[in-house]
Amino acid sequence: MEKVKVLIIGSGPAGYTAAIYTSRANLSPVVYEGIEPGGQLTTTTEIENFPGYPEGITGSAMMEDLKKQAQRFGADVRRGIITDLDLSQRPFKVKVDHEHEIEAEAIIVSTGASAKYLGLESEAKFRGMGVSACATCDGFFYRKKDVAVVGGGDTACEEATYLASICRKVYLIVRKNYLRASKAMQERVFNTPNIEVLFEHNTKEVLGDENGVTGALLYHSETKEERTIDIMGFFLAIGHNPNTEFLKGQLELDEQKYIKVVPGTSKTSVEGVFAAGDVKDPHYRQAITAAGSGCIAALDCERWLLAQK
Repeated sequence: MEKVKVLIIGSGPAGYTAAIYTSRANLSPVVYEGIEPGGQLTTTTEIENFPGYPEGITGSAMMEDLKKQAQRFGADVRRGIITDLDLSQRPFKVKVDHEHEIEAEAIIVSTGASAKYLGLESEAKFRGMGVSACATCDGFFYRKKDVAVVGGGDTACEEATYLASICRKVYLIVRKNYLRASKAMQERVFNTPNIEVLFEHNTKEVLGDENGVTGALLYHSETKEERTIDIMGFFLAIGHNPNTEFLKGQLELDEQKYIKVVPGTSKTSVEGVFAAGDVKDPHYRQAITAAGSGCIAALDCERWLLAQK
C-alpha cells in the first residue's frame, strides 16, 4: 500500500496548477492524469486568450508546459485511472487501474467535464478543424465568416449571440420547434439580425475537406427534407457531462452531477477532499478559471493539512 500526502486526480489546467502549488509547498503531490492526459484542451488547436502567450499556443503545448512546470518542483505525474476509492475515513483509500492501492491524506479532484457531441463520424473527424464545443475559446478564428451553433438552451443562445458579434452569419440549429432558453436569451437571439434559427432541424453530417469544415448537411425533423448550409465553424452547445461517475455516493453532487463546494472555496462535502476546475464549474469552463481554481484547491489543501498537525 503506497502512502501519499496529496493525491491529485485528473490533469488539465486545474490539476497541473494544483500540482505546481502543492509541490512548491513540499507536499509531494502524486498526479494521476486520467483517461485524457492534459484534459479537454489537448483537443483544442490554438489558444489565444490565456495570459502570458501573446502569440498564442496550442492546447497540447500549453498542457505540456504546465506538466513540466509541476514536475520541475517535484510533482510525481503518472498515467492511470482511478477505478475505486473510499472517502468514508482518513487516510482515504484509492485504487488505480483496479490494481495499485494508495492511501492519501488529502485529495484534490480535477477530473473536468466532457462536452456532449452528436456522435457523428464526420463530427469527430473535424474536431479541432472547425468543430468545437467552446465558442468563447475558438470563435475568434471565424471572424467575419459563417458558422453554426447546435442547441436550444441558454448556453446555445449565449454562444450564438457572442458569435454573431464577430461572425458574418450564425445558424442556430434547434432540433425542437422552440427554444428552451430563458425569455431574455430568446429575445436576444431573435433581435440579432445575423442569427438564423433553424427549428426542427438535425445535423446529418458535418462537411469538409483537408482544410477543415466547409458546411453541414441538415434534415428537417418532420418532413425529412435535407438542406446544406455553407459554414466554416460548427459549434456544439448541447451541454457537458462532469466526470464524476467514479465519485457516486462518495461526495455531494448537484443535480447536474457537478461537485458541490463551499462557496468561495474548493472544500467538498468530505473534509480533506477538494475540487478544482470544470468538475465543479458548470458556468465558465475556461482554462484560466480552471487554473485559478487549481491554485485555490492547493492552498485550501495546504492549510487544511497544516491544521491537522
